[in-house]
Order: sequence, then C-alpha cells, then structure tokens
Amino acid sequence: MRKYTFVFALLLASALSPFCSAQTSTAKRPMTFEDMMKMKRLGETAVSPDGKWLAYSVTTVNLEQNTKTAELWVQAIAGGEPQKLAVAQPGDSGIQFAADGKRILFVSGREGGQQVWLADFDQASGAASNAKKLTALSTGADNALWSPDGHSAVFTSDVYPDCPPITPVDGGVGDKCNADRDAALAGGKVKAQIFTHLLYRHWDHYTGDKRSHLFLASVDGSGIRDLTPNNPHDVPPFSLDGGGCGCAFAPDSKELAFTDNIDPEPATSISAKIFTLDLTDPTAKPVAISTSAGGNFNPAYSPDGKYIAWRSEERAGYESDKFRLVVYDRAAKTVKDLLPNFDNWVDEFAWSPNSKWIFTTSVYQGGTALFSVGLNGENNPIVGESFKDEPPSGKEVIGEFSDLRALPSDKGLLIAVQMKVDQPAEVVNLEPYATKAWGNDAKGGASPPVIAARVYRITHLNDTLLAQLDLPKMEDFWFAAKDKTKLQGFIIRPPGIDPAKKYPVKFLIHGGPQGAWGDDWSYRWNAELFAANGYVVVMINMRGSTGYGQKIVDGVNGDWGGKPFTDLMEGLNYAEQHYPFIDKNRECALGASYGGYMANWVLGHTDRFKCIVSHDGMFDAESAFGTTEEDWFNIWEFKFPNTQGGHPWDYYGKPDSENPFRKWSPSLSAKNFKTPTLVIHGQLDYRLDVSEGFQLFDTLQLLKVPSKMLYFPDEGHWVLKPQNSQLWWKTVNDWVDEWTKKQ
Repeated sequence: MRKYTFVFALLLASALSPFCSAQTSTAKRPMTFEDMMKMKRLGETAVSPDGKWLAYSVTTVNLEQNTKTAELWVQAIAGGEPQKLAVAQPGDSGIQFAADGKRILFVSGREGGQQVWLADFDQASGAASNAKKLTALSTGADNALWSPDGHSAVFTSDVYPDCPPITPVDGGVGDKCNADRDAALAGGKVKAQIFTHLLYRHWDHYTGDKRSHLFLASVDGSGIRDLTPNNPHDVPPFSLDGGGCGCAFAPDSKELAFTDNIDPEPATSISAKIFTLDLTDPTAKPVAISTSAGGNFNPAYSPDGKYIAWRSEERAGYESDKFRLVVYDRAAKTVKDLLPNFDNWVDEFAWSPNSKWIFTTSVYQGGTALFSVGLNGENNPIVGESFKDEPPSGKEVIGEFSDLRALPSDKGLLIAVQMKVDQPAEVVNLEPYATKAWGNDAKGGASPPVIAARVYRITHLNDTLLAQLDLPKMEDFWFAAKDKTKLQGFIIRPPGIDPAKKYPVKFLIHGGPQGAWGDDWSYRWNAELFAANGYVVVMINMRGSTGYGQKIVDGVNGDWGGKPFTDLMEGLNYAEQHYPFIDKNRECALGASYGGYMANWVLGHTDRFKCIVSHDGMFDAESAFGTTEEDWFNIWEFKFPNTQGGHPWDYYGKPDSENPFRKWSPSLSAKNFKTPTLVIHGQLDYRLDVSEGFQLFDTLQLLKVPSKMLYFPDEGHWVLKPQNSQLWWKTVNDWVDEWTKKQ
C-alpha cells in the first residue's frame, strides 16, 4: 500500500471527463514518427480572473517545411469550441489576463523585434480587439507580467549592463547605447570574443556581454524603467523550467519579488536568492529575504498580501537538493518551511484565492502527487499523518500535472495541464466532488479531510488522431536492489502483443541523473514510439531518481557508475524474470545526458546488450570538467567521498579508487568495449561538449567495435528541429533493428 505524508491531499478519480470524444470502432495501429509530428502541442496557459475563460498556446509542426508555429487560442472553461485569438499572429506568446478581466497582454514580434502588446477583452464573448504595442525597446521584451492594479507590467530584456540605465527621464540615452552596441557588433568584421569570466557560454549559445534585466512599463505610456540597473547578472537566472520573469507583484502592486544570483562566480553557484523591491521609490534597492544557502525560486505573494511563498533548497552548490515549500511572513520578516517532514520535491505551487491553502505538485513514484498545504491563523502548517487506508484513486499512475491555476471558489478547484505516457498535454479542470477524513492526527483528533476531485478535460487537441493509435498502457513493477533498497521500474508492451511470442527490448536510461521515468509524454524520448515498431520498452528509476525521497536522489552523488549501474541491471533482471515475452538475448540500451554517460559505462562493464545508443553522454570525466559551462554540477557530483574535493586537481597523485574523475570515467574501461554502439552528439551542446562524443567514437573505431556517429552541427543537448528529429528516430531505430532483430 502506498503511504502518503501530505498535509491535505487532492486525490484524483480514475474516470476521465464524460465529455471526451467517443472512441472509433476502427482498428487501431501503432504510432509513427509522422503521427507524433502531426500532434498539436500545448504550450502556456492562462485563466481569466472570473474563472470563465481559458487562453492557451498551441504549436503545430510542419515537417516538410521544418517549422514549428505557435498560435494563441481562447476557450470557455465550461465548454464550447475554441477560437483563435483574433488580435494575435502566429508566433505570439505569453498571453495573460488583466486582474479586471477586461484586457489581455501578450508578446509579439509582428513589427520586427519582440515587444509587449495589450488588447481589450470581451468577457461575454471571449473576443479580443484593439491591439496596441506597449514597449518599443531596441533590445526587445519578453516574459511580461501584469501588475494586479493593471497600471503597469514587468518584463525582461537583454541589455548591456554598462550602458546608462533606461528610465522614463533618460531621454532615450540608455536605449540608444544598447542599439549602437548591437549595431557595432552586427556590422563588425571581426567576430572574435574575449572572455574574462566563466559561464561565457551556456546551454547552446555564447552569452556575450548582455544580461537579462527586469523592466517596469507603465500602461499609460509614461515610460519604462530598468528595475535592476547595471546588474552584471541575469535576472532571472537561467532555468530549464522556464518560469517567465521569475518574479511576482504584491497584490497592491507596490512591491515586486524576484530571483537573482549575486554570487561573483555564476559558473560555480546555484545560490539564487529572493529579493523584494519597493516599486513606489525609484531610488529603492532590492532587499534579500531568503535565508537558505541553496537555490530559491518562483516567488508568489498570497492573495491577501501577508505572505510570499517560494521553492527553496538548503545546500549550496547542489542543484538537485530537496525543493522545499517555504513561506515568508512579510510582517514578522520570518521564513518557515511548511513541510519539514516531506521527503520529496515540491515542483509547483499555487495559492488558493482565500490565501489559506497552497496547492502543490510533487513527482511521486512515476506519477504526480497533487495536494495542498493549509495555513492556520498563526501561520503554522496543519500537519497530518500518513493515510491509514489506500486513497480512493487506487494504485494507478495518474500522469503528470503542471501549470496549476487556482479557480475562484464558486468555479471549482484548479485548472492544470495533464499529460500521460499515452496522452500529450491537455488542459484539465479538477472539480471536487467529495471530502472524507483519513486517519487521525498524533493527538487522536481527526486529520484534515481529503478532497476527492474528478479530472475533466477542457481541451481536446489530438482526440481524432489518438483514437486511431494503439498506445499501450504503462505498467510499473517494484524490485529489490543489491542492497535491498526498493526501487521502481516501468514496462510498455509492443502494440498488438502476442504473449506467446518473444520480443526484443529497448532499455531506456534516463538523464539527470536526478530525473525519473514516469507517466508523462515526450516529443524527444517518447516511450510509446520506441515500443511502436515491435519492442518491449523497459525503464528503471535507479539511484538518483526523483519521487522516492531525497536519500534516493542523493544516492548517485559521487557514485555515478556504482549503485545506479547495479540498480539498472537488477531492474532489468527482474523484468526478464517476470515478463515471459521479453527476449533477454535481444536487448539494446539507450540513454541521453546522464543516460548517455551510463550507456558508455554499460559499454565497458557488461556484454549483455546487443547494441547501445549513447546520446550526448560523458566519456571522460576529466575532459568533461573543463569543457562544461555549469561547473557547480561536476564539482558536486565528483566529490569523494561526497564531502571533499570536486575538482580534478584535488585528486592528483591519488590512486584511481580515490579519484572519482578516473574511477567513474567510461574511457578507462575502453579495453572492454565490444558492443555495437551508435554515438549521437550536437555541436551546440555546452552541457556535455561534443568532444565527449568525438572521443567515444574515435575510441570505438580504433578498437574496431561496430560503431556509427550521428552528428548535428545545429543542435544542442536536445534535438529540436523537426527534420533533425526525423533523422534521429530513423537512425536510432535502424541501429536497434540491425542488432536486435537478428535471430
């Protein structure tokens, strides 16, 4: 039985909306890559203040033209046909409703550079009109956010910190300085750069001299002000999770909370802090309010203005420390962890309209735990015990929930985005239908009630296509690791499986390493598409995986090729023993990022696989240290024994057994390489430099191991362009077929 330790859980009924489209009686078929490219991809969402309207972005892929085009739509939450936002153009983004519901805000590049636009919104019909441009900076604008009073908007723009700050009274000097610098750079014959600091390149681009700053624009046209003038850091700091401006307005619009990392060496620090800024005083300076040494992100004011909540990590230098939910009391100036005994990450959160609850999501055992944290009058959490009985949703995995939007109390509970392994993202409405007390608290009293909520689909972006496809359900299993730790794995059967037959296996290894497989959809590593051409897909959440407590997450630190490797092998052993249709003599291991590293480690430590696919994997830990951009990651992960060192030079002169950079380098096991291997790497991958892929391929070729390299000159850590993705899937599937379908 699953045990939950949540304060106030939202348990989801298994039934989907009765409004879902009826399934066709036509025989279903396996999904193809072309099918996946035809699917409409849900993007950002917004909910009108009255809870009546949903606005969202949908991206359409044109495989032939190699393009992705986003468009903005509006739809009544209670039901009705979606309608394109009339004032928007293809490529527009960032739609938001004003607090009065009568206007919308969005970002558009229709006149060249991307700027913030406003338009009127008819609350009765959902129509928008009278679009007008709010900003006109030479450096553009993005990540816009309405102020609650509707008089201003905050946004980000990349500027030169040493240019004069842009203010309403600077006479345009600041913007002209930025425009002149950009023009000189674009027209210069010499493209060389001089670096004087680290993080000179990041993710897939060279950072240059510009930095992201926060700006405030008055809706009445009275001017734009740089809120972080002369700041040499990016505000907000880079985040793969997006997060917009990383900022929030106080309900009275007089204060802004935002995230900034002011450490002098950003390449070795994740210690972002939460700051507040008095917007009524142009001379005010930001004030730090977060107290932890680790990262602090996603500030959000309570609707009553008394508190600011955010996600916080304790340990400096560790980007995968436990994300806690903390609340700052603005009057008392104190920070409190609301869930000190909760052992998983708080991934997202949203305040309830009455400021008494915070709705939260957490990755939990392959799915998403959705719950809320209650605040009592003294601002203390209402802590409950684990449930005594199985929750009403049973043991099924219920997918991944994100993008939470609390509804007015008379409209329901939450709007969220839900996806599953067999369902791309859709917007859903979580409507409560019952409450029930579960268990007792430590003093014998009744614990807070559980809200049971049905999940109703609002959008139906791909119903017609999905009705034609045979997308097998994902099943989970549990097994014991070598040290008896209980771990979870997942399996997807091939479409139309004949249980009497044996099928080859694609053994997928997730990245991170602090990540996890689960019931969610991907357009890059899609488990259903891997299974579609006659394969059993097996996925193991080994040590380092999220959703099983921080001890499991930390279990990979300093032990990259140790327990995680044996976890993977034990999990695959279990699947082979318990699923008789698996042909253990026809298995291929595939992984990307840390999964690519582990594929390389597997290459030198077992011959059980017929083939290997290594995408953007680390081959030599010492060379990878000097070519990655986020130094904090390797410094933390290659400490020995988890407390000292972290740099290659810390271990010079020591035996390999005490040097994690050598102990865990796949390159030092090259003499054992025998398995046919496909190497994939992108030139623009600055997390794991392309030289790692070149070194692996060079080694394989010199050892005469059957090998091939797929090189993308225009991709980074991920393959994103449609036709590049098409080539990726064809090359990978052809490679696996070549080595596993031979009898």
